[in-house]
Amino acid sequence: MTQALRLGIAGLGTVGASVVRMVARRAEAIGATAGRPVVVTAVAARDRSRDRGLDLSGATWFDDPVALARSAEVDCVVELIGGAEGKARETVEAALAAGKHVVTANKALLAKHGPALARAAEASGAALAFEASAAGGIPVVKALREALAGNRISRVYGILNGTCNYILSRMELEGLTFEACLKDAQALGYAEADPTFDVEGFDTAHKLAILTSLAFGTELDAEGVSVEGISAITPLDLRMADELGYRIKLLGVAEATAGGIEQRVHPTMVPKSSAIAQVMGVTNAVTIDTDALRELTLIGPGAGGEATASAVVADIADVAAGRTPPAFGRPVATLTAPVRAEMQRHEGGYYIRLTVHDRPGVAAGVATKMAEREISLESILQHRSESAAARDRHGRSGLPVPLVLITYAATEAAIRESLDAMAADGLLSEPPQLIRIERE
Repeated sequence: MTQALRLGIAGLGTVGASVVRMVARRAEAIGATAGRPVVVTAVAARDRSRDRGLDLSGATWFDDPVALARSAEVDCVVELIGGAEGKARETVEAALAAGKHVVTANKALLAKHGPALARAAEASGAALAFEASAAGGIPVVKALREALAGNRISRVYGILNGTCNYILSRMELEGLTFEACLKDAQALGYAEADPTFDVEGFDTAHKLAILTSLAFGTELDAEGVSVEGISAITPLDLRMADELGYRIKLLGVAEATAGGIEQRVHPTMVPKSSAIAQVMGVTNAVTIDTDALRELTLIGPGAGGEATASAVVADIADVAAGRTPPAFGRPVATLTAPVRAEMQRHEGGYYIRLTVHDRPGVAAGVATKMAEREISLESILQHRSESAAARDRHGRSGLPVPLVLITYAATEAAIRESLDAMAADGLLSEPPQLIRIERE
């Protein structure tokens, strides 16, 4: 009988417990497709007394996950501890040093130490698998690393954080503020008590850096990602986007340009007609632009125990079957050094919401500052407050009002310079809102 692949599960939180259940539930099917049985022989977690609803009677319990990684009872370590340092890193490094395969969902660890861990895996002949790290249950890592080998990829972009998509969806559909939606997200368990990592875009940036390396064959460059979050988005921005035929999504975008690889995370206006605009709630989506397939969009659950466990178990099945390609699609030594495309050189359309005083000459001054930098305007919209008390005979109140501009393609540098010039001339009463437009 073929020897079973013995799993050591490090971390028994929501995902870890779901992995144990899924391996037990699908044991026969996994064994049939992999050609060998898969069994959980060891587990590690901080609290032994917690009732997780699992039958762990056949597994050895380790208080220290690093000891689990070194145990002779384990062939494959499944790291579900989380975090870029500490026990998560020590456990993975110990496993690879011992020649054991590693499956992980830890995007923070990979974003910071991925290349070094991949080199360690190559040196020991072990697998480093991380399908669950980039988009939850969506099999985008396998798609980029294996299924699209015959394609030249020009762009990868998507909704990679369910918390942000949930908040933006609620804000749009119910007219709620960011703060109100964040509070609900925390109550439902979609957002942490400290939501900064999610709502300010850092979680998306880590995932994007992994996808960029896979898509373009470059060394992982998490520090090269330009990051903006969603905390400044207002209900007015979402209403204006709707009026203009767009939705606002937090996107991670990696694109091959003449100036290098552009990696950016920011709120983005996408046409309502696009596939990615239809993705609401905690769902994730990734679109891959290629020369052969043109556009491939993968949509599915981006978080949660079962969704993440699905991707983890897929990696386990590959390891059991001996399908262990290089972590980033090719040996680390052959990955190319990334050439960063500067965001100031990024060119595209922009939504700009200005808060200006409702008085003669302001709109003309704004248009002049844009024209001086050869920025062409597609449209201008002005919504005056109906509650303004005093208006002159032209209907102007002198009070601050929103002025929305939609530009044709322009460079980031030109847009920023024009906004700085408006502020210097006293045309703006509040800092401007700037949202990039990603057209189909």
